[in-house]
Parts: sequence; C-alpha cells; structure tokens
Amino acid sequence: MNEGPSRPRILPVAAVGDETTLNIFRTLAHNAALSKGFRRLGAHLLTGGVLPAREREIVILRVGWRCGSEYEFGQHHVIGTSVGLTDEEIARLADCGSGDWDDGDRALVALADELCEDDLVAEGTWRTLSQRWSEAELLELLVLAGFYRLVSGMLNSVGVALEPPTPRWPPSSSPRRRAPTEEQS
Repeated sequence: MNEGPSRPRILPVAAVGDETTLNIFRTLAHNAALSKGFRRLGAHLLTGGVLPAREREIVILRVGWRCGSEYEFGQHHVIGTSVGLTDEEIARLADCGSGDWDDGDRALVALADELCEDDLVAEGTWRTLSQRWSEAELLELLVLAGFYRLVSGMLNSVGVALEPPTPRWPPSSSPRRRAPTEEQS
C-alpha cells in the first residue's frame, strides 16, 4: 500500500482575506473552474441534498477510511459529531471501537465498503437500502460515495495537509496512510 506523500505536492494558494479557508479549497484554487464545480457539487451533497446529515456522514467517513484519507476522515469527524455521531461510532467506521450498527446503518457501511471494493452495491445490500430509501435518495447515496472516493484520492495524491486542530485517525485504528500536517509542509 502506497503511504502517500509526506508533504504537499501542490502547495495551497495563500489565503486572501479569509485565513479560515481549508487547505483543500486553497489547493483547488490552482484551477478556478474545477474548484467552482467541485465546490458546487460538494455544497449540494453537504447542504442541499435529500439525505439526513447523520446517515450522509456515515457514508463519507466510511469512504474516507476505506480510501485511507486521513484529511477527509478528520474533517468529517468534526462534521459527524456535529450531526449526532458519537466518537465511538466514528471509531467503528475506522474499524475500531466496540458495538454494532442497526440494520439501516449497517447497510450504509456495506454500501460504502462494496463501492470501494468492487464499484458495485451487492444485491442484498441494495434490497436492504431500498426498504428505507427512495430512488432519489439511493441515487444520492451512490453519488455521495463516489464523490468522496474522488475527493479522497485527490487529497491523498496531492498530500493536502491537515489543519490544526483537525482530528487524526482514531487512536486505536490501524491506518493505511497518514496525511501531512501543516507543520510538515
């Protein structure tokens, strides 16, 4: 498994007037047109979509873990806790911690795992998901998982650095790779 770069390969553009802008967006600023489209789809999925926030974050966090993107996982750890996920649930999404998911959450984890493993949701998982989610929601779940796989791959490849105090992987996890930090940049 490739560990990824130890420092950013593309340095973030200097913040202009807003030092709170995340490194991901400052890095994407090197390509204004791409950044605009990326931000538009990302904003739709995070704030304008049809999925409940807690379930959305389960999928994003699991995809971030499966793709080995500490930056993505850390950012969405913060978002996940703000929408009702516990630290224990977030640790379980990184294959550590104890407890079990209910059938609905288990199906979301399976969707993320199956798409990351084989680019296809298995028939049994689809049946379970179809019992709860509408066709519009199912489509959004698929696009959500795909978008965050894309994001994770970009973050890993470019080596976007974690901003302090973004959480790192859960302490008892076995991460495949670590993101650079601003101190390493």
